[in-house]
Amino acid sequence: MPKLSLNVRIAIGTVLGIILGLLLQPLPKDVGFPSQIVFGSTLIGGLFIDLLKMLLVPLVFTSIAVGVANLRAHSQIQQVWRYTLGFFVFSMAVAILVGFSAAHIFEPGKNLNISLFHSAMQQHATTSITPAAFAQSLVHGLFVNPFEALAKANVLAIVIYALFIGIALVAGGERYRNILQLLQEFQELTLRMVSWVMHLAPLGIMALLTKLLATQDLALLGVMLQFIAVIIGTTLFHGAVLLPLMLYLVTGMTPWHFWKGARAALLTAFATSSSSATLPVTLRCVEQHLHVKPEIAGFVIPLGATLNMDGTSLYEAAAALFIANLTGVELDLTQQFIVFLTAMLAAIGAPGIPSAGMVTMVMVLQSVGLPAEAIAILLPIDRILDTVRTSVNVEGDMVGSLIVQKLLR
Repeated sequence: MPKLSLNVRIAIGTVLGIILGLLLQPLPKDVGFPSQIVFGSTLIGGLFIDLLKMLLVPLVFTSIAVGVANLRAHSQIQQVWRYTLGFFVFSMAVAILVGFSAAHIFEPGKNLNISLFHSAMQQHATTSITPAAFAQSLVHGLFVNPFEALAKANVLAIVIYALFIGIALVAGGERYRNILQLLQEFQELTLRMVSWVMHLAPLGIMALLTKLLATQDLALLGVMLQFIAVIIGTTLFHGAVLLPLMLYLVTGMTPWHFWKGARAALLTAFATSSSSATLPVTLRCVEQHLHVKPEIAGFVIPLGATLNMDGTSLYEAAAALFIANLTGVELDLTQQFIVFLTAMLAAIGAPGIPSAGMVTMVMVLQSVGLPAEAIAILLPIDRILDTVRTSVNVEGDMVGSLIVQKLLR
C-alpha cells in the first residue's frame, strides 16, 4: 500500500477533527469521556503549537542571514541586487496593502468573539502612543543585545541582527566562508526539524480542530469560509492583476505571453506548495521561455525563493486582522503599521517549503500581543491557502527577474 502524502494526511486529520468536534459539540465537556477527549486534544494541540514556537527563532535567523549572504557571489553586479531587493520590497508592500484593504472592507470575523482565546487575551492591552514615541520605541527595540533578543524571542531584533550578519558575510567574502557554511548547515538542520514537526501536523490539526469545534459556536465555520474566500480572492487579484500590470508597465510584456511561458512553474508551485521545490522549473521557464539572461535569473530567482513572498505577506497581514477581529481586539493605526512591517519581515524569513508560513505567522501575531494559540484557527485551512499563495510567490520571482533585466538595459 503506497504511503500517504503529508497533504493527504493533513486532509484526513482535518476531516477527523471536524467530525469528532461536531460529535462532542452537544455533549457536556466537564465530565466523563468527552472531557478526557477535550483534555487530550488540548495537550496534543498545545504541544504542536509549542514545537512551532520553538523553531521560530532559528528558522527566521538562519533564513535571513543565509539569504542576504548569498549576495556575496554576485558582488560584481551591484545594480542587479539593488533593483532586485527594491522590487521585492515594493511588490510585498503592495501585497500587504491589498490584504489590509480586503480585511478592512470585508471584516471577516467581526463581532464574533472566540472564548477559546479569552484567557490568553486577559493580559493584552491596546495602548495608543504618539508617532514620535512609537519611532523612539521601535528604533530602541531593534538594536539590542542579540543574545538577549534570542533568549526573549524578540523577533524584530533578531531579524536586524541577522541582516547585519548577512551583510558582514558579504563584505568579508572568502574570509568568512566557514561561518557561512555553518549557517547554511544550521539552516538545513532547522528545516529538517521543521519537516519532523510537520509530520505531527495531521495529529496536531485534528486535536486543535476537535477542541475548537467541541467548545465553540458553529458560527465559526461560516466565518472561516468567508476568510478563505477573502484570502483566495485577494491573492488571485494580486497575482492575476497587479503583478502582470507591473510587468506590462515596465517591460511591455502582455499577461498572456507571461503566463504561457510561466505555466509550468506556476502549476508546479500550486501542486507542491513549495517555491524551493519549484526552483529548477522556475529557472528553466524564465531562461528558456521568458528569455531572461542566465546570470540575472540565477541570482533573482534563488534569492526570491527565500526573500520575495508576495502571497505569504498578504496572507499574514490579513490573517492578523482576522485574528484581531475574532479575539475582540481593536488594532489602532500604530499597531497596524507594526503588523505591516512584521508581515514583510516574517515573509522574508519564511523558507520556500510547504506551510513554513505558519511558523512565522506566530511572529506577526506576537508583534501586537495577539495570542500565538490563535493560529489553531488558521492551521486547518493553511494548506488550502498555501497552494495559491505559493503560486503567487513564484510568479513574483519570475516577474521580478523580467523587470530587473529590463531596468538594467
